[in-house]
This record gives sequence, structure tokens and C-alpha cells, in this order.
Amino acid sequence: MTTIGTRRDDQAMIDLVAARLADAGGEPGGAFHPATVAELDERDEFPAAACRLLTELGLARWYVPHTHGGALADYLTLVRLVRLVACRDLTSAVAHAKTFLGAVAVWVGGSADQAQRLAARIGDGAVVSWGLTERRHGSDLRASEVTASAVGDGWRITGEKWLINNATRGDAVCLLARTEPAPRASSGALSFFLVDRSGLTRESYRPLPKERTLGIRGADISGFVIDAVVPPEALVGGVGDGLSLSVRCLQLTRTMCTGLSLGAADQVLRSALAYASERVVSGSRLIELPTVRRTLGETAASVLLAEAASITAARGVATLTGEQGVAALAVKALVPTLVQDVVERVGELLGARGFLTGVHAEGGFAKLERDHRIVGIFDGTTSVCRSGLIAQFPWLARGWKRRRCDIAGVRAASALHTVPDPPDLAGLSLTPRTGCSQVQSLPTLVEQVERMARTGAVPDSLLRLATSVSVAADRLHHDIAAERPSAAGPPAAAFELAERYELCYAAASCLSLFCFSERQPGPRADTLWVRAALAVAVARLREFDADLADPSEPAEEALDELVAEWRYTQTVPSWFAADRDGGR
Repeated sequence: MTTIGTRRDDQAMIDLVAARLADAGGEPGGAFHPATVAELDERDEFPAAACRLLTELGLARWYVPHTHGGALADYLTLVRLVRLVACRDLTSAVAHAKTFLGAVAVWVGGSADQAQRLAARIGDGAVVSWGLTERRHGSDLRASEVTASAVGDGWRITGEKWLINNATRGDAVCLLARTEPAPRASSGALSFFLVDRSGLTRESYRPLPKERTLGIRGADISGFVIDAVVPPEALVGGVGDGLSLSVRCLQLTRTMCTGLSLGAADQVLRSALAYASERVVSGSRLIELPTVRRTLGETAASVLLAEAASITAARGVATLTGEQGVAALAVKALVPTLVQDVVERVGELLGARGFLTGVHAEGGFAKLERDHRIVGIFDGTTSVCRSGLIAQFPWLARGWKRRRCDIAGVRAASALHTVPDPPDLAGLSLTPRTGCSQVQSLPTLVEQVERMARTGAVPDSLLRLATSVSVAADRLHHDIAAERPSAAGPPAAAFELAERYELCYAAASCLSLFCFSERQPGPRADTLWVRAALAVAVARLREFDADLADPSEPAEEALDELVAEWRYTQTVPSWFAADRDGGR
């Protein structure tokens, strides 16, 4: 793999969190011990001790951009930290990281004074929640009914928000409210407000009862009823900026959510390898059976594919800021989908043991299987994200046709041995007018792989896989260009196009990471990881385009090597070489 270029403070924090979580997960009674986690889940109890530990470690500093006195300069570091926590307990990761989601509107659209005040509060341990959704409208933010009316020198906010994380425990809430009597479809009718609960009475802010959920049972998922007057400085951004600000904020929060899925994948893969290595059936260990090895290889390669997409999306916040709207939608739809497939396949491998409490690993797999299903819903379901990609098809088709590509931005996002500059969040855009450079770099990346293959630096199997991806991308953009908007909404075929686009994004991420990151020296570059991940991408693309070259031969070779390496090192396959032994 490759060594990641990381700021000294970032790496120190990653190492500290990994070490402390390992301690807390290995000691009976520890906040992250499997038995403790299982007991809290059984009682639907909030993981207070785990969240307290994370706060004491200073994790909240990475929820605050460095421009406002925090430590967040590289969004990949945020994803890595969330991943480390999620690897131990998804509920704790969701409960604690929610403060970043709650504060992001201030980081993106608030004034410098607002941001500094909120950063200071978070530094003191304040929890911030994000009040977007409502009982009757869900993800349809345009239909929000909570109102904010100008009164005197402030605003009177009235209404109910529902299914809000940390609605009860939060010290502040950043909520979306209707500020104008405009038609419901008007984007200029909504605004954001940062409401400090310390100045509210019980009558003006009333938390709703906790909702019982299938997964993340201990999280504070509830809602609130508000009828309060807040000062004028509570307004975040301008009046009517709420919807556009929401879209830009979601570009960051959806990217961060990939860390939740990757952490879940780490936990699942670790369980699968341990079980397959120990379980003996008819005199043979499971891992020696060809079908089991195939399952392990495909699941591990699927996670590598998801991880590659997450890396370029996270670093792209800084290097391809104006295109983050595409990247965030692609990874938020794809990564939880890939990981959920992994969870289900490992569940089949574990059999009954995976779904019994108190029998295998404290019932950890059953909890994780329930928890991870919720990740796909956060910050827009898979269908919502794919609808967002469909809306951007005209720009994506045009960008591919005109061969537009910010190759310097792609290189900077993928050169993991380098440290990216901090992002300028003002560059987040509602529309990707130049398309998506990550996908549009495919012709350049394939040419580079072709040159390496001619010199013998890489095997021909990698070139065949890369070429298949490029062919699939070209056909995809032809189909995207033929898609026409409909007043009745996008047809099912358009959602398939969006899914194909996500796979092309992930495959392009694999190739750019391979081409632009430093690798171990040798006569032939280490291609195992990229071949395995690309084999998964091509196999999935063939489900939509059967004329693509069959990747079975290079896939079998790569997946078999991957399992052999995994079994030898006893570590979860990862692009993050520095993380492979840390806390996993």
C-alpha cells in the first residue's frame, strides 16, 4: 500500500485514539469492551462513558476547522478518526460525531464571530445537533413547516423537528426554518438558525420522547418542539439561504459518513477472518475452502473499493472543492451499499452464530448489522443521493464529452504521501459546472497504466481491468447524455445510471491512488490491492453492461492473493498502511 502524508497533530491524534480505544475495548468494563457495548445496546442506553472518553481525548477539536481555532484541516483525518471509533461501536461514533453535523452550517455559512463563539463552546464540551427533518416531510426540506418570524429585534421560531440526533442531549441546535410566506417550492423561503438551549425555558424547548430504533439503539434519536424568541445573531447566513446552505453542508457531512461505514466494515472483516481461520468443518478450516476464500476475497476487495472512493472524496474537499457535490453524492450512495453487501455476505458465512446474542463475540455482529443499516439513511438515503446525481447528469455528460479535467486536483487528492492544503469552504458549489474531474481523469489514468504495462511495471491483468472501466465509463456517459428530464421524476433506468456512475467514480479513485501515490520500490509496482478492487467494480458494472470484458481471470488471481496476504498479516486490508495495526 502507501504511507499517508499527515500533519503531525493529526497523526498523533489518530495514534492516540487508536491506542485508547484498544485499551477501552480490551478491559472488562471498559467503555468500548464488546460486553459493555452489548449491554448498553440491550438496554437502549446512551453510551455516555464512551462519549465522555472521546471528549476527554479531544476528538471534538477535529469537528472544528483550523480557521476557527480547531484542528480540522484535512477531511481525510476526520474520516479516519470517525472510522476508528465506528470500528469499536457505531452507536458511539454516531452519537459523538453528530456535533460536526450540527455545527457545519456555521462553518460553511456563518459569520466569523458566530464560528468563533461556537468553536469555543465545542472546545468546552458542548454538544450540537442538526435540526433538518420533520415528521411529515422527511428529506423534503422544501416542505419544512417550522417557522421563524421577525419579532422586535429577534426571531420567533415555532414548530416541531423530528428524528433529530442528540435533540435531548444537545446544548445547541442548528435548525432549518421557514422565514418567508413564500410558496412551499421556493428555495428562498428557508433559513438556518443556531439556537443556544442554555437561554431557553422548558416551555420554549421541549424534547420529544426517544424513538426506539432497529439499530444504534442507544443513540439519542428523538425530536423537539420549539416556541422561542432568539436574538438576531442566531441567524446563520442570510435570510433565504437555508436550502442552498443545506446542500453545501451535506457535501461535507455525507463525505464524513463514509467513515461510519468503513469502521463497520473493519469490524466485520476482522470477525470474518477470525471465524474462518478458527472454525473447522469436516476436518478443514473454513478459510481453506474455495467458496469461503472467494467470499473473503470479494468482501475485502469491496471494502478496498469503498475506501478508495472515500479517500479521494475526503481529500477532494480541499483539492476539488467545487466538484464536491458530485463526490459526496457518489460516495454516500455507494459506500454504505458496498459495506452492507459485505455485512450480509459475512452474515451468511457466520450462520446462526452471527445473529445470536451471548454466543459469538457478545452478539457484536448482530448489533453491527442492525446499526449499519441506519448509516444508509443518514443525510439522505441512497435514493435521495442518486436523485441528486441524476439532477447533475447534464453537467457530467458535458464534462466527459469535452474532456474537462482538473488533473492537478485529482493528483493532489490521490497523492497520499503529500499533505493537502486546508480547504476553502467558500468554494463549495451547488452545481458541478465542469463535471467531475475524478471520473473524467479515466482516459489519462488508463494511458498511464498502459505505459506502465508496456515496460513490464504492471501486469497486463491490471491494464485489462482499467480498460474495461474506461469503456464502461464511455458507454455510461453516452447513456447519461441521452437521458431527458421528466416532470414525473426520473425513471428507474436513471437510478441505474447513477449507480454505474458511482462505480466509475470508485474505480477512477483506485486508479488515481495507484498512479499518483508513492508505492514500495521494486521492479513491479504492488498492484494486488488495485486489481482486487477494480475486479469488484468491473463485475458490478457488468451487471448493467454484459458486453464488458469478463474480469473473472484477473479477479480470481487478485482475490486469492488478497486472502493469502490478509491471512498472513492478520490485518484488515486497507489503503491506510499506518492504520492497519492501530486499534483494529
